[in-house]
Amino acid sequence: MKYSRFFIGIFCLFIFSLNVLLPRAAVLSENSGDSSSADFTVDAKAAVLIDADSGTVLYEMNSHEELPPASVTKVMTMLLIMEAVDSGRISFEDEVTISENASGMGGSQLYMEPGETHTVSELLTGISMVSANDACVAMAEYISGTEEIFVEKMNERAKELGLENTHFANTNGLPAADHYTSAYDLAVTARQLLSHPDILSYLGAESGNIEVGKEGHTSIIDMVNTNKLLKTYNGATGIKTGFTQDAGYCLASSAERDDLRLIAVLLGAETSQLRFSESARLLDYGFANYEAVKIADRNEIIGTASVEKGILSAVDIQTDEKIVLLVRKGEASAISYRIRPAEDLRAPVEEGQKAGTLEITKNDEPLGEYSLSASSDVRKADLKTLIIRSTEQILKG
Repeated sequence: MKYSRFFIGIFCLFIFSLNVLLPRAAVLSENSGDSSSADFTVDAKAAVLIDADSGTVLYEMNSHEELPPASVTKVMTMLLIMEAVDSGRISFEDEVTISENASGMGGSQLYMEPGETHTVSELLTGISMVSANDACVAMAEYISGTEEIFVEKMNERAKELGLENTHFANTNGLPAADHYTSAYDLAVTARQLLSHPDILSYLGAESGNIEVGKEGHTSIIDMVNTNKLLKTYNGATGIKTGFTQDAGYCLASSAERDDLRLIAVLLGAETSQLRFSESARLLDYGFANYEAVKIADRNEIIGTASVEKGILSAVDIQTDEKIVLLVRKGEASAISYRIRPAEDLRAPVEEGQKAGTLEITKNDEPLGEYSLSASSDVRKADLKTLIIRSTEQILKG
């Protein structure tokens, strides 16, 4: 009888624990970025807000659910284009011939004819500004030979980025079986895209025009960016709209204020107006609750390190990357940093060689370390220079 009461008590305790813990776990998994976001909701199927510099998730709702992305697919298409440009495989000035396959794409397009040519820059403008499906296929064929091979590259890149809920079937987001991604995966892809500075002039352009058609039968198409936030939201910088009946209204958006760069992705809104207003609310939430503390730009000289037996007695040391920290509003004053030059730096020193560490603290608690490197070469000094230097040190006492 005693054992029965004991086991009944254990069982009741277990049930009570489930009732207490499960609702809390659901809130944490849905809004893992910030506990205060539990009272914040977005009118869409899925949404996520991240810090563009660190990738930190600030808000999420169904962020890993596999959904059709419509033309927001083109974020990955543009990423592969920019990677091809920055690697030197292609250039913005390259001439691309439009194939019959590319010209026959449905949906949003530039209505280009087979055989006409356009630069990579013109086609990228059409993709980013008016979501041109024909331009996507033309660029895919130019970079990879066929659209199918390019799509394989899209899926390979998705795996490299660790996107676990993504699979592409085409370059443009037209409805297709087995074509899906998630709000979080798109945010990661968008963050990678924004790491290419040249893309901002395309994503942020509000209007433009392009001449299409063959010689003697050309026409000028006026283009207006489908992303209305560029005109209505303070600090908006991009990125891409999308819509199909299956996907609903989608938007990947980005904005920057006072060194804080945010990326918001919203999928499955019921109306076009909702995708813009809800995305603006997402960005507002981020700017209201967080701020960025900029420590240094990439390759910024922030100190010196002594060099033993070098033709110079010291070398300037610089950051290897842009250092921007994300903090809650009001916590910026708690951030401090200390430069620790390398103590055993001996000539010869090569430019880019590690020459120190930048230590960052928050309220005197370690927050992170960043490598510092030599900004130039330092050759080894000859014997005469070393003797003169030693003599001067002795005379100085």
